[in-house]
Amino acid sequence: MLKDFFVPIHRAGWPFIGASAVVALGLFLFFPPLAWLAVLITVFIVFFFRDPPRYVPVREGLAVSPADGLVTSVAQVAPPAELDMGSEVVTRISVFLSVFDVHINRVPCDGTITALKYHHGKFVNAALDKASEENERQLVRMTLDDGRQVAFVQIAGLIARRIICNLRDGQTVRAGERFGLIRFGSRTDLYLPPGVASLVSKGQRMIGGETVMADLNSSEENRVGEVR
Repeated sequence: MLKDFFVPIHRAGWPFIGASAVVALGLFLFFPPLAWLAVLITVFIVFFFRDPPRYVPVREGLAVSPADGLVTSVAQVAPPAELDMGSEVVTRISVFLSVFDVHINRVPCDGTITALKYHHGKFVNAALDKASEENERQLVRMTLDDGRQVAFVQIAGLIARRIICNLRDGQTVRAGERFGLIRFGSRTDLYLPPGVASLVSKGQRMIGGETVMADLNSSEENRVGEVR
């Protein structure tokens, strides 16, 4: 239980944690009534930047969720134009991350990074469908060993202002590897290859690197779910 509570902190969080802790200490010295508020903020920042290990399924062909959060949309759309993947309709799965979710992004499947594009845009609510087209975002195209392509996109949210992506063009990656994060609320989209169905449905909660979103070697149809 202690291992579940005391999890590693992503290195990008330490400057924020340190600054908040210094402010809290200063308030204890000079204005104690506000110090406890600063302590709560420091604890929240620690919570936000937590980076727990994940148990990644390794069977060939599985695509795992690139983020923790709630599936807000499973839609049939064209791939992002910025990535030059053609206009054939594919399945896009959108995962919304609230400020309470783990914000570490993970690679969905094995492959090679073949394109990275950054698009400057708006900061509307990431839960809205139009965020995929209008918001600030980092787009990634990945080529699988069999030549098919997968895309995943980090999308800034209403209060998110910083997307971190540590991938580079030509890099070989494995499913479940950490590749970046988005600070303070965001969304991550996964575009599957043509003909590949989603194994998750709107309303399901994802665990990044663990929840299987698709079987790239399966020919079944998109799954649907209901609250029971």
